[in-house]
Formats: sequence, C-alpha cells, structure tokens
Amino acid sequence: MRLTRFTDVALRVLMRLAVTAEREDQPTTREVAATMQVPYTHAAKVVARLQHLGLVDARRGRGGGLSLTAAGRSASIGGLVRQLEGPGEVVDCEGDSPCPLRSACRLRVALRQAEAAFYASLDPLTVGDLVASPTGPLLIGISATRTAPG
Repeated sequence: MRLTRFTDVALRVLMRLAVTAEREDQPTTREVAATMQVPYTHAAKVVARLQHLGLVDARRGRGGGLSLTAAGRSASIGGLVRQLEGPGEVVDCEGDSPCPLRSACRLRVALRQAEAAFYASLDPLTVGDLVASPTGPLLIGISATRTAPG
C-alpha cells in the first residue's frame, strides 16, 4: 500500500506541530511548509483538512499560527490514515477493464488481509508516539534552523 502525498504531508505537519512548545510562538502554515519542504499551497490544503477534523487549531493575524489540539496529539495514526486516504481497494479489480479473475481471485483476498495488517500496526500509534526521540529533537532542530531570522 502506498500513501498519497496528501496523507504524507498531513502526518508530517502533525508531527511538526507536536514538537511546538506551548509557550513558544506558534508556527504559521508557511513556516511549517518550509520546514517540511512542501509547497505552501499543498500545506494550506492539508492544514484546512486537519482543522476540519479537529486535529489542528489555526489562528489568523498577529499572534496567530498553528497548534495541535489534544485530539490531534492522541489521534490514532491508523484511524487518521483511513480518514485521509478514504475508502477503496488496494487493487481496482472492477475498473474500466475488469480483471477476468475477480470472481475467484486469491490475490484480492491476500491484499485485503495485508491492508488490514498495515492498519492494525498503525492503530496503536499516536502523533505523540511518532515524535518520541530521536524524531522530536530532529524536528525541533530543523524547525529552528528553517524559521530562524536572517
């Protein structure tokens, strides 16, 4: 299974926000995009979706920025990936050119089982788990480097 770029960026944005100290200035979408090395327009769409899901708070204007909500910190990675990826099969057996094996295919069953195992391995993980050492300190370091003035 391969995650979409959207889901990849969403997970990286959440991880970046998870290492922001509460008393620290909250990063803007532009700063997070620069840190995560993704286009601003793509990061803005991701942030809007994460905000809609209740995982990120976004405040505009002076003193504004992005912050991770409590729900965002404790969200299951498996559940989040399911929400962002949406429903669908690993392989499209019914598409424009249906597979002739679809009525008795063992591969389709095996791929469904593999997908279930993939999600089962992600379900117990949270965003907080993903930023444990050594990831968190690395994120803090690259965030400071990319957002430092001058």
